[in-house]
Amino acid sequence: MKQYFERVHETVHSRTLSNGLRVSYLEKPGFSKCFAMLAAGFGSCDACFTAEGRRWQLPAGVAHFLEHKMFEDEDGNALQKFAASGASPNAFTSRTMTAYHFSCTERFWENLEILLKFVFTPYFTEENVAKERGIIAQEIGMLDDTPGWRVYGGVYEGLYHEHPIRVSIAGSRASIAEITPELLYACHRAFYNPANMVLAVCGAADFDAICEAAEQVSPSPVRPVRDYGKRQSGVLRRETVCRMQVSQPQAMLGFRDAPPAEGESYLQRQLLGDLCCRLLSGPASPLYTRLFEERLLNRTFDSEYTMFPEGAAAIFGGETRDPQALRAALEAGVRDCAAALAKDAFGRTRRALYGSCLRTFDDPASYVRREVAAQFRGEHYAAFAELLDGLTPDDARACFARWTDSSQSLVLPLDGQEGEQ
Repeated sequence: MKQYFERVHETVHSRTLSNGLRVSYLEKPGFSKCFAMLAAGFGSCDACFTAEGRRWQLPAGVAHFLEHKMFEDEDGNALQKFAASGASPNAFTSRTMTAYHFSCTERFWENLEILLKFVFTPYFTEENVAKERGIIAQEIGMLDDTPGWRVYGGVYEGLYHEHPIRVSIAGSRASIAEITPELLYACHRAFYNPANMVLAVCGAADFDAICEAAEQVSPSPVRPVRDYGKRQSGVLRRETVCRMQVSQPQAMLGFRDAPPAEGESYLQRQLLGDLCCRLLSGPASPLYTRLFEERLLNRTFDSEYTMFPEGAAAIFGGETRDPQALRAALEAGVRDCAAALAKDAFGRTRRALYGSCLRTFDDPASYVRREVAAQFRGEHYAAFAELLDGLTPDDARACFARWTDSSQSLVLPLDGQEGEQ
């Protein structure tokens, strides 16, 4: 299927192959570089599932561990193969997906073949799994020593009672010690199924040839049933405190939001969440200006709106001299926005978000990543313009009105009294 999105002047080809794999080709005539991403709908939130007649309760960090191990083939290492063919490869694991990608200016078809082969051909042994434990343990140690990572993780620990969003994507040294080749193979069979995956390519290539190459992948009969635990209203705790070697407090405040309703566009909800974050505390907002003048925030301040299975949240924070004053100002700002929004501020902020989204099309890596996320929900990122146009001040006020439950995460300097409430 070929679609032209007139508002943004982008052409997208898409097809679901006979093996279940969804393929998107983002046409960029004249581009010298091609970017390709193959992603599985398997992230750190997929910690409990039933497949092949067995219920699995995974130790934390399995999706991330599997990402590391997939590059190793029986006949060598995929990273070395990419290097020999002039490609720049990488991978990442999020809470909802694991993605493998490469960019290249030549030998695209050779690199695409490498990508498809190593992602769909697992090779795990006791020896290489044991070796990887040591590598990932070092990575976990570095994350544990990173204040920004700790304060970010603490937000979700406070917002939810038992949702797997609370658990670190990388896991812990104790949890990865439980990972075995058998467990990795089981997860690969269950989630690295073409029907649970998306392949997206941005650049100048042949769509039919991309589909023909991907069609060779064998489908899997395994269909996992996921379980994210029971939802509970309210936050687990109002505040989570950690003390580290920092010169100034770091604070992040999270607001729980309801997950998208059945039939609701995930892309439009993401746009709405991003819009509300900008309305509340974007650099052009009155609140940001006031807090900056009062030295309650600095240039480290940032925000994000994120969705995950059975949940969504808006996160705000950075370095601050007074975390409690910053929290009070943000919570008051949410209440004010829920009560009333200036029409001119809404229109101006929506236009700014439109411009930010539009710039994505000039960055193949960002465009592909957003397209993959949209494809997992049956949408195309290039449709954002019409969806953004459909948002109204009433939609934004309703979104703010849902942000009634909040939890704050703090990383404080080592001196002083530690506390949690």
